[in-house]
Amino acid sequence: MQSTAFTPSSSSSLSTLKPRRLVANPIYSLPSRFDPIRAFSSSSKRHDPDSNNVVFPRRSWSLSSASNSSLSRPWNPLVSERKIERFEVNATAVPESAGEGEEKSSLTKTLELGLLFGLWYLFNIYFNIYNKQVLRVFPNPVTITAAQFTVGTVLIAFMWTFNLYKKPKVSGAQLAAILPLAVVHTLGNLFTNMSLGKVAVSFTHTIKAMEPFFSVVLSAMFLGEMPTLWVVGSIIPIVGGVALASVTEASFNWAGFWSAMASNLTNQSRNVLSKKVMVKKEESMDNITLFSIITIMSFILLAPVTIFMEGVKFTPAYLQSAGLNVKEVYTRAFLAALCFHAYQQVSYMILQRVSPVTHSVGNCVKRVVVIVSSVLFFKTPVSPINSLGTGIALAGVFLYSRVKRIKPKPKTA
Repeated sequence: MQSTAFTPSSSSSLSTLKPRRLVANPIYSLPSRFDPIRAFSSSSKRHDPDSNNVVFPRRSWSLSSASNSSLSRPWNPLVSERKIERFEVNATAVPESAGEGEEKSSLTKTLELGLLFGLWYLFNIYFNIYNKQVLRVFPNPVTITAAQFTVGTVLIAFMWTFNLYKKPKVSGAQLAAILPLAVVHTLGNLFTNMSLGKVAVSFTHTIKAMEPFFSVVLSAMFLGEMPTLWVVGSIIPIVGGVALASVTEASFNWAGFWSAMASNLTNQSRNVLSKKVMVKKEESMDNITLFSIITIMSFILLAPVTIFMEGVKFTPAYLQSAGLNVKEVYTRAFLAALCFHAYQQVSYMILQRVSPVTHSVGNCVKRVVVIVSSVLFFKTPVSPINSLGTGIALAGVFLYSRVKRIKPKPKTA
């Protein structure tokens, strides 16, 4: 093939090449070590490194020309390599950032759940301590329970008024379905306060570890849910542990014992009723809204009963006449009521985020934390056998929460 030699100083050559300089297009810019003229030389001659002359054919350098498609082929691998290289970098960068976002979101949820569990336990501890201190000097559990429902009602009204939580639209059918739940909720909290006023906090919560026993019995009686052998096996250490702790309890008295047992019965009746008396699916409400309505109804139910049973005794004049520090009693009673409402609200918030089994395990741990903290705070005398009984009962509760999710095998024909 005929070719013409040019030197870099030739002006005529440079004028021909200027419009078609490849460096002008950034897409096809290549590293400095690559010689585009050598790549397109159809001559068998190669560029001499020691010479300043290069050889290239007399033909158009337009890469878009159809006639020169064969000449443009050597560029394609180079251009495609650079495009693929850029694509791979971008493709790997997106999943990495997305993965980091998912990890951060998961970590945030875990931290939030851990904070809720911590608040649940903390509010419960302070409620039991402040409540016990008030009941020691003011042994009127009906008045104290009514005061707690009063504070809860005020807090709920405040949240609904300022849209901190959406105010629900409740129908008459819903109120009729919720009323039995409010009755047993009121009785459950009243019996708990009666027990706390009579015996040690640790003993009350040891007896309340019997809740699974009542849950199994009531579910079998009214719902027809027969327990599995695993569930029955977990109930045995609960009953045995509570019996052992009761025999060796220093503060034991029958009024406190039966009040705690009545609290177990009413609280588990509430759970059974919530399954038995179901509101229509299209009219269902979330747990926090349900708890708020139950709290208001409990206040309305208990207020007249309080006046009838104990009168109006929670006044400054009455407390002063009893030789009590009015400010201290009011402050601790108010804090107990705040913690009472707060720990139940947080409990329902946790229940919306975890499974019932996880919530049940958390409740078991909560009971352990409350028992230990109350023993340390009030310096309750505890014998080794009493501690053993409490430990066995709580271990049974934990076992129950684990085996309750085991479904019985379906019977084969």
